[in-house]
Amino acid sequence: MNNIEKIKSMIRDIPDFPKKGILFKDITTALKDADTLKITIDEFYDIFKDEKIDYIAGIESRGFIYGMPLAYKLNCGFIPIRKPNKLPAEVISQEYELEYGKDKIEIHKDALKKDDRVLIVDDLLATGGTAAAAVKLISQVATPVGIAFLIELKGLGGREKIKEDIKIVSLVKY
Repeated sequence: MNNIEKIKSMIRDIPDFPKKGILFKDITTALKDADTLKITIDEFYDIFKDEKIDYIAGIESRGFIYGMPLAYKLNCGFIPIRKPNKLPAEVISQEYELEYGKDKIEIHKDALKKDDRVLIVDDLLATGGTAAAAVKLISQVATPVGIAFLIELKGLGGREKIKEDIKIVSLVKY
């Protein structure tokens, strides 16, 4: 079994969560297994180690889980991308469309500079609204060089919503 197959084997399906008809991909089983967690971070590292990344920007909240150890391994800083009203200093924000309404994400205004190279990290790419907003948010103040996901749900159009010319990586695809 190769590394990607190992990771995929550790993600369990939860039917009808959070509502009937949804097949939820539960990563907690992949997180609790030390070997799978190490393999996951090592896979991301191998893909991005030559990109000269200054910061990892992790999307709340599961992007924090994978972003922090990857930042450590890449020897770079970590910037949290948060939901509104979670950061204490002045922020910049990016609004995005939800199925029924709008939401937004934020980073500290002084978190990044124009020449900073940033890798965005999250656990799941589905419809792509949050991911596209994160790329636009980082683009306001720095250079996004890529976006990395543990899982991509193909067929939901998420990849197509990310309009910028950056590396899009998903370790496991369904």
